Amino acid sequence: MTNFPDKNAQALAIASMPTDVAAHFSTFPAQALPHLLTIRQWLFDISEQQELGVVKECLKWQEPSYQVAHGSPIRLDFKPRQPDSVSIFFHCQTKLIDTFRQRFSDCLFFHGNRAIELPLKQPLPKAPLMACLTLALTYHQVKHLPLLGW
Repeated sequence: MTNFPDKNAQALAIASMPTDVAAHFSTFPAQALPHLLTIRQWLFDISEQQELGVVKECLKWQEPSYQVAHGSPIRLDFKPRQPDSVSIFFHCQTKLIDTFRQRFSDCLFFHGNRAIELPLKQPLPKAPLMACLTLALTYHQVKHLPLLGW
């Protein structure tokens, strides 16, 4: 499992980001960084493995945002009002969260129709998250399919 428990690995990952995104990641508490950096790396890994093209990394709504040409934007964040979790946000007008909920309600926590909440005290559920991230990164190719092709 890709992980970033080591402060040197965290610093190197942050140094590779656009300046504004790096500045934002630098504000995250130490307990949230490993989860957020791992999810970020998975986004780049999926894009490379699926040959989805360049991942555009920027800030949107003051949150790190990731998008590929035929995907739906994905945002990552830590909210101080929810200090025990990190969030992955998806466009609320897509079918993504409804589809994720149908498939992974037994192992993922959802916030409304826009986010997956991930407890910091638990390991990241890699297989379900990789499936969800892949679906979001390919959304415009599968949005017409029942259950988005699942």
